[in-house]
Amino acid sequence: MGAPSQPSTCLSRREFLALGSAAALLPGFAFAASPTGTPLYGLSAFGDLKYGPDFKHFDYINPDAPKGGTFVFSPPNWVFNQNVLTFNTLNTFVAKGDAPPRMEMCFDSLMAGALDEPDALYGLLAESVTISEDRNTFEFAMRPQARFHDGTKLTAEDAAFSFNLYKKDGHPNLLLPLAHMVEAVAVDETTLRVSFSGRQSARTVLNVAGFPIVSKAYFEANPFDGAGLKAPLGSGPYKVGRVVAGQTIEYERVPDYWGRDLPVNRGLYNFDRLRIEFYRDRQAGFEAFKKGDILYRQEFTSRVWATGYDFPALKQGKVIKREFPAEKRPSMQATAINLRRERFRDLRVRRALAMCFDFEWTKRNLFYGSYERSQSCFERSDFRAEGLPSAEELALLEPLRGKIPEEAFGEAMLQPVSDGSGRDRKLLGTAAKLLKEAGWSRSGSMLANDKGERLSVEILVEDDLWEQILGGWIGNMRAIGVDASIRVVDSAQYAARQNDFDFDLITMALSFTATPTRDEIEALFHSRSAALAGSRNLPGTQDPAVDALVDAVGRADDRAKLTVAMRALDRVLRARQDWIPNWHSANHRAAFWDMFGFKEPKPDFGFPVEAMWWFDKDKAARIGKD
Repeated sequence: MGAPSQPSTCLSRREFLALGSAAALLPGFAFAASPTGTPLYGLSAFGDLKYGPDFKHFDYINPDAPKGGTFVFSPPNWVFNQNVLTFNTLNTFVAKGDAPPRMEMCFDSLMAGALDEPDALYGLLAESVTISEDRNTFEFAMRPQARFHDGTKLTAEDAAFSFNLYKKDGHPNLLLPLAHMVEAVAVDETTLRVSFSGRQSARTVLNVAGFPIVSKAYFEANPFDGAGLKAPLGSGPYKVGRVVAGQTIEYERVPDYWGRDLPVNRGLYNFDRLRIEFYRDRQAGFEAFKKGDILYRQEFTSRVWATGYDFPALKQGKVIKREFPAEKRPSMQATAINLRRERFRDLRVRRALAMCFDFEWTKRNLFYGSYERSQSCFERSDFRAEGLPSAEELALLEPLRGKIPEEAFGEAMLQPVSDGSGRDRKLLGTAAKLLKEAGWSRSGSMLANDKGERLSVEILVEDDLWEQILGGWIGNMRAIGVDASIRVVDSAQYAARQNDFDFDLITMALSFTATPTRDEIEALFHSRSAALAGSRNLPGTQDPAVDALVDAVGRADDRAKLTVAMRALDRVLRARQDWIPNWHSANHRAAFWDMFGFKEPKPDFGFPVEAMWWFDKDKAARIGKD
């Protein structure tokens, strides 16, 4: 009856790139088979590009969409250091601070992606890219017409500066993929050369080419940190307008945006103004939507979706409530157990804690039957392991035998199914036995180790609705002697504690790209990200065996090998239980005032409504919103 799912804490690379634009007039190729020494207009990880060199616009876009109107919305996802509850900085490219969502729409990248292809990129700031013979160096030909919002040229110098800046001081999601970059230099004003050591993944360039490019002149004159509310100089289709710290931000469409006539910009960025209002309380945000102060929202509270949409505007047909298909990308909502705390390093302890959560009871009593149990960090994808490992998976797993849980070699681990009573005695008995084997015994009503230290577990949340959802889990843990509790903190403190890994358990939701790169997998599961403040490796996983499987993901040179490597990794992650998968839904649950136009069906690999939809004056007039 509370908050059964979280909005995604991260835009996928696919959605991030699609908030840019693209066009070019040169050959494009699957990256694994890309010719060297030839300017390419596009890249793809494995498959052919859908769009040819003379394409006019993306198929899922209405190229004749009118411009105008204001789109007031509650963002369902975000990137980098962004926060949907508050903000205290406008620099979204560092770990420090809380930035507002959609700051990325103020910046362009070298290349941009299409939402109806799993992993294709097309030129944006760069009209082409040339790959060296050893495939470690990439030369980007920059568009000479590219401009920042103040009218100054955006050149290769700015791009080189951006990459070097991110490698040194960027947010972990920008810093980590650049670990093996050895050089980013401007050969001349329109030629950028980026070189890697050879240790990078073959698909690293697909991440790096989507990084936002900032102004060298601006950041030579201003600090690159998370302090202050001065908007950095951008070059994208929007710029920062009105700002009320922590409460409201408006993005204004740039009418003379330099890239407005590029083919993949046709039909995109139609609203004159994007406005985000920040509400620290979900119910306050919902009430604002009911009144028409918010015009679009996705619903993440099952109780509200089932019972709350009965207000007058909906009954009068002014508000539309409907579902859109979810993207065809792996998704993850899971609770991280912080292995930086010594008491959680024993696998038996992690398994015992996981057994205390009664999903069957929660689904029936609190979720209105609207969610399914997640088993994997790669739900809704072919990367989720099923049954026994294949021969190809075993080829990756066998060298790790003795270094990974033995369960990884059997049937893919599934979380136990309870009797639905809310307090399954059999499961709780098994959990208690595991804790006893791990050295925890009763000391009064609670468990303690041989040093007299209690087994304490605090779940960190930023919304008190989670107390209702997790209350049963807390009760079950306490029933077997775990000193369990929930700590509700404000959004700024939550972000700071997450970035500093100052928690016992914490939940995160995100989506991966349809063709995950080593860089994005590494950011969550590799040893290299475990101690990096602000990274998404929330459990602090540091395991050479997991690292080896992440590296196998990076080495995959076709989709079949990628699937094998991802499934092998999935088996080990599920057996380790550093993450406890939560639940998922098959669709986006959206509600909006009926004043917008959009093309259907939605694309398969992203859903940036604020970039694709448009203001419909006739619809707005019919409901009194003109």
